[in-house]
Amino acid sequence: MKALAYLNKYLLKYKWYLILGTLFTVISNLFGIFPAQLVRYALDLVRETLDIYYLFDGSPIQAEMYSVFTNSILLYGLLILAMALLKGFFLFLVRQTIIVMSRHIEYELKNDIYEHYQSLPMSFYRKHNTGDLMARISEDVSKVRMYVGPSLMYGINLIVLFILVISYMVSVNAKLTLYVLLPLPLLSVSIYIVNSIIIKRSEEIQRQLSNLSTYVQEAFSGIRVIKAFVQENYSFGNFKKETESFKDKSLSLTKVDALFFPIIMLLVGLSNVLVIYVGGQEIINGTLTPGNITEFILYVNMLTWPVMALGWTTSQIQRAAASQVRINEFLDEKTTLISEKNLTPEIQGGLRFDNVGFLYPDSGIRAIHNFDLTIKSGESVAILGTTGSGKSTLANLICRLYDPTQGNIYLDDIPLKDYKVQHLRQQMGYVPQDVFLFSDTIANNVKFGINELPFEKIEQAVQDADLMTTIREFPDGYETRLGERGVTLSGGQKQRLSIARAIARDPKILILDDCLSAVDTNTENIILNNLKRIMKDRTSVIISHRVSSAKLADRIVMLDNGVIVEEGTHDQLIQNESVYKELYEKQLMAEEEM
Repeated sequence: MKALAYLNKYLLKYKWYLILGTLFTVISNLFGIFPAQLVRYALDLVRETLDIYYLFDGSPIQAEMYSVFTNSILLYGLLILAMALLKGFFLFLVRQTIIVMSRHIEYELKNDIYEHYQSLPMSFYRKHNTGDLMARISEDVSKVRMYVGPSLMYGINLIVLFILVISYMVSVNAKLTLYVLLPLPLLSVSIYIVNSIIIKRSEEIQRQLSNLSTYVQEAFSGIRVIKAFVQENYSFGNFKKETESFKDKSLSLTKVDALFFPIIMLLVGLSNVLVIYVGGQEIINGTLTPGNITEFILYVNMLTWPVMALGWTTSQIQRAAASQVRINEFLDEKTTLISEKNLTPEIQGGLRFDNVGFLYPDSGIRAIHNFDLTIKSGESVAILGTTGSGKSTLANLICRLYDPTQGNIYLDDIPLKDYKVQHLRQQMGYVPQDVFLFSDTIANNVKFGINELPFEKIEQAVQDADLMTTIREFPDGYETRLGERGVTLSGGQKQRLSIARAIARDPKILILDDCLSAVDTNTENIILNNLKRIMKDRTSVIISHRVSSAKLADRIVMLDNGVIVEEGTHDQLIQNESVYKELYEKQLMAEEEM
């Protein structure tokens, strides 16, 4: 229950649902108990009246007595029916409060988890897979809802019913009540033993469910690769292994759950036997009536469903606890990308790297070493290097997706850490190397993150990214909906749409991370010429392994293994026997051969 204490703040927020639900539970149970007493009165009335009725056999008084007797029985019957209807009505109200409360809490919890996920740094997402994240926000939250909804409802009902029923039973006959309750300690011990097993197996099921979700998400994300390599049968075989494991773990839990029902029915049956045996002796002694015995049997049967529900409720609570432990594991993760000062000044765009170093926390790879670089406001700098040289890491550091593990980065002579993170990123237009588009219209992808953007700006951004012709070919134009991750478009089209998305927000700093690798030379030249105008008076960082992109920049930096090996303008580096010159000549020869 310690893990479930996290939910107390939600229960406090919706306390009136809980209070009213408890009140309605008490009232509904009262209307369930009263009929048992009416049955006792009715049976005793029958037993007592019949003897007197036969004494006046054949007399006019017998007819009058019959009329009174039948009217009394009819009245009891109508009262029992009325109370049954009232009990049903208040049970409806119980569900309209406690179950509705559970849906509100489910909604709040999912929103809080999703919001917390978004606050976590990129290092968190490098350590955890998407399937696991999805399982915790969907399956685990659903298990938790069963605790704050049905489990809580049945638990309250059990407590209220036990208090009311046992109080009434003791008031009738304390000795018989004691015998009826004798099986309960045995029931408690049984539940404790079985629940210990349930906790362990529930945790195993949730872990396996995360593995299964991860595998399915990965398989369908890479469905084109699976089909291209004709690995459908292999993929299905692996899926069957995962589902087989999930089935076996679920069945092992079901076998344990199955112990509850026979145990409870055995103990309920034992209670009924004790009621009849001990109650029969009390009738002989003259301390109880047959109506009392019937009343006790009804009470025992009233306790049957709550006691049966106790097993199910306990199982659901343990599953919820296991799920909440998993949820809390991620909720306890804290982002390191915080700002104590939360500055929001107008940004000019001057960047300065001061002895910056960066080590990826998950892999231990050192991507940047003692990096020093100053980029003036409005200046464009190209960072070139081979794969793994640390280019994309610099882009992540500028956007503050990571913080340097050594040194500092300054923006307009203010440490990057002092800026409010959201304010900082709103001033940046970032085109990542791994393009990601949303399953939405082209227009909405271009204006992503901007609530109101004039259509003229969307059109201009698309024009600058050389995507206008492509969009005009689509029947729905800008309202064309893209498939998952932009699968509708080719690689080059996705890159150009990503560029349009970055420049549409008119950023102070533009970061292009190898964003033209999937376009042909002709398209690249068109986009580069458009970017010349866009980058004017705007701080721009062009990351690439192609020298054609670097020619746009005021200055070129050659990076190797996280260290600057050369720096200068295109003309300066060409005049020297430089690494840049060698790369430039190789790529020039390759283009001529094509």
